[in-house]
Amino acid sequence: IEGLQSPIVKFIEPIVLDLLKRVGAENGDIVFFGADKAKVVNDAMGALRIKVGHDMKLATCEWAPLWVVDFPMFEETDDGKWTSVHHPFTLPKSSVEEVKNNPGAALSVAYDMVLNGTEVGGGSLRIFNLEMQQAIFAALGIDEAEAEEKFSFLLNALRYGAPPHGGLAFGLDRLVMLMTGASSIRDVIAFPKTKTAECPLTQAPAPVEPNQLRDLGIRLREKPKAEVKDDA
Repeated sequence: IEGLQSPIVKFIEPIVLDLLKRVGAENGDIVFFGADKAKVVNDAMGALRIKVGHDMKLATCEWAPLWVVDFPMFEETDDGKWTSVHHPFTLPKSSVEEVKNNPGAALSVAYDMVLNGTEVGGGSLRIFNLEMQQAIFAALGIDEAEAEEKFSFLLNALRYGAPPHGGLAFGLDRLVMLMTGASSIRDVIAFPKTKTAECPLTQAPAPVEPNQLRDLGIRLREKPKAEVKDDA
C-alpha cells in the first residue's frame, strides 16, 4: 500500500490489496477508476480504453470486425422513468409479460457492425405484434389515449397484422474513412458541413427568395432591433 500513488487510496484502503489482486495489477501498472452513473462511466472508460490502445499500439490485427448485440431496450432517466435506448419500435427478446413486469431487464433484437472500434452500420428487427407494441408504449409512460392519438396509423396496421421485418444499414463514408486511414469522416465525405451546418462548397444554407417562401406558405418575421441607449 505504501507504494501506491493516488489520493483515492485512503478511501479504499481496506479493500485495496484484494482489488489489486482481482485486476492483476503489478508494479508500474495504472488502475483507472470511474464513479458516476453506469452510462457516464462506461462511455468515459470506453473512450479511455480506445485512446490507450491507439497510443500504445495494442492492436493485434489490421482489421478487427465485430457485432454488438443484446442492447438494453430501456434506460432509466433521472426522474425514474424509462426511455428507449434505440427507439420504441424495436422488437424485444422478452415476452409481453416480461416487458410489463420488468422493463429494465428487457433486451432488444438490435445489432451494430463495428470495425476497428468504429460503428459502421446497424439495424434491428421491428415490433410486428400489437400487444407487444402496446406494452412498450406502457413501459414508456404512454397511455392508450396518447398512443392512439400519436401512433394510430401504426397500431391500426398492427391490428390487421404485419410480418416479422427488420434490416441493416451501413455507412459507406465510415468504411472509406477507415480504409484511407483518415481521422475524421469530414475528410472523406463529398460535402462536409461546419459545426454551424454550413457547406463550404455550396455556401448552403442560402437566402430564400420571396416567391419560394410564398409557394410554401412561409412568412419570415424580423427580430425587433434592440433599443440603442444613449450613453450621453
